[in-house]
Amino acid sequence: MSANRANQSIFIIAGEESGDIHGAKLVHEIKKLNPSAKFIGHGGDKMKVVGVEIIEHISNLSLVGFTEVVKHLPYIHRVMKNTLRQIKNTQPSRIILIDYPGFNLNLAKKIQKLKIPITYFILPQVWAWKESRAFKIKKFTNQALSIIPFEKEWYNERGIEIDFVGHPFVDMEKLQVNKENFFSKHSLETSKPLLTLLPGSRQQEIYRHWPIFQDVINKLHGIFPSLQFIMGKAPDVIIPDVQKFVHIEKDDVRLAMAYGDAGFIASGTATLEAAVLGLPMVVCYKTSDITYWIGKQLAKVEYLSLINLIAKRKIVPEFIQHKMTPETLVKAIIPLLSNTLERKKMIDGYKQITKELGTPGVYLRAAKLIVEKSF
Repeated sequence: MSANRANQSIFIIAGEESGDIHGAKLVHEIKKLNPSAKFIGHGGDKMKVVGVEIIEHISNLSLVGFTEVVKHLPYIHRVMKNTLRQIKNTQPSRIILIDYPGFNLNLAKKIQKLKIPITYFILPQVWAWKESRAFKIKKFTNQALSIIPFEKEWYNERGIEIDFVGHPFVDMEKLQVNKENFFSKHSLETSKPLLTLLPGSRQQEIYRHWPIFQDVINKLHGIFPSLQFIMGKAPDVIIPDVQKFVHIEKDDVRLAMAYGDAGFIASGTATLEAAVLGLPMVVCYKTSDITYWIGKQLAKVEYLSLINLIAKRKIVPEFIQHKMTPETLVKAIIPLLSNTLERKKMIDGYKQITKELGTPGVYLRAAKLIVEKSF
């Protein structure tokens, strides 16, 4: 693919909110290198803003868990059929797949015969489970770009060449609001501690996590009457029955992480983001019993959070499934609300992780690898 080639057509697919963010920034950098590039595919509002013609929106595509996927199989099949038709009709010069492995790897297999170069940006976490997907990436894609530090070594050990471009959090944009203004916006007192709550970015996660969070909030409110609460709310999710004394940040969730004294974070990308921002945390997650059981049978890693996985040791406590109870969460968070050894060790661990995430310029490096690679 040449940077000066006119009328470049790229089909790009992101299936959830994080993919929409990554996709938008990647498209932005590719357009700097190749202003004539045209983009079409699946994504969200951020990708639309940078000029991607959106066929299917992430608000419909974002599904998590075995039971959710099974329930929506007819819809997924329709999207797959329509995607194949669109690719055959448009004949793009490159296809970029972003995370979303269940759909994207299946698509890659189906379109391989079209001989269109496929780049996979942000690889599936095959080292955690479904190792066979690693060989699908080798067989059905032409280029693989990783953002997780240990993935390059893991893939190389299996004879698969990939490029590590660094993690996007090293390019984190500067916060636009300082602590004083943030506290003022939410009528919070800077002299009192602030607990950050991130129950998840998907509606299914809210349904499972929020009732437990509510019990935790009530217990902590009783133990520490001066403790303040801020919840980071993802777009398009509904949070039912929020206590009156819980404040909600929906414009920039990073502010809730950056200015909190400690936090409860649902396992996912947000845990690593919170670590980079220096928020001491307790990681938790709950899904359906059948999804959890299947995951346990297939899991090949000791930890769930990326923080512990990158460090290869336990830096943050994890409470998963039946271990995620109000009692365990309350007990785990209390030492993090004051200047304790547990808090200091956790913050020191964050510094180790941040060093391993690479250097700034992640999306530009990825864009260059895509634009300059020819097949």
